[in-house]
Amino acid sequence: MNVDTATALIPATDGEAAALAALGSRVLAEAGQGDMVWGHLAVRDPEGRGVWMKASGWGLEEVGPDRVLLVSWDGEALAGSGRVHLEYHIHTELMRARPDVQVSLHTHSATANAFSALGVPLRPLSHDAVVFAEHGLPSFRATAGLVRTGELGRALAADLGGARACLMPQHGLLAAGRDIAHAVMYAVLLERACGLQLSAQAAGGIRHWTGHRESLEKDATVWPPSQIEAGWRYWVRRTERS
Repeated sequence: MNVDTATALIPATDGEAAALAALGSRVLAEAGQGDMVWGHLAVRDPEGRGVWMKASGWGLEEVGPDRVLLVSWDGEALAGSGRVHLEYHIHTELMRARPDVQVSLHTHSATANAFSALGVPLRPLSHDAVVFAEHGLPSFRATAGLVRTGELGRALAADLGGARACLMPQHGLLAAGRDIAHAVMYAVLLERACGLQLSAQAAGGIRHWTGHRESLEKDATVWPPSQIEAGWRYWVRRTERS
């Protein structure tokens, strides 16, 4: 795929939707959030039929447009070949609840799992965490198992609320955005923020972090859409080089 494809952050056609779902999956793998054949990213269908997401059984780094399915709101594969992920409810229920979300993703981030085991708030120790200052970083508590029912999907969407990401303790993370760049960058920034706080706490505890008001100001100045998109384009270039 040509890197210029990254300029299409929201798909207008089936082909663009499949291509973005595949590209976003490979970017997540390049960013270190792959877990063999588990984890998935979904793009809202331009025609409202459901979501485009990778077929079950493939690693994030293995996904091309030919391994992406159009999954209906009820879990039926409407286009593409392969099996639908059991956890498609994560994406369909979230997008039902959040019309603003165009892309959602779930990974088994080891760093996020280690951080969530501490049961402590995410502190803004660097630029990374301030992106979560406005809406907070909620945790999903209904289950540590698979989100394999509509009821659990709705519970996850409710816990996420209007936030940009959610910890899923003993399972991973969920991130959601208005386009592919925002969803993927939220996942990348969350993992980095969790990793930094783990390092700081292991070194003897945290004594200083950015206050809430300044964190909101930093989010507006450090992470406007232009910088979120710049980060996305960086990861696309890096993925294509790999």
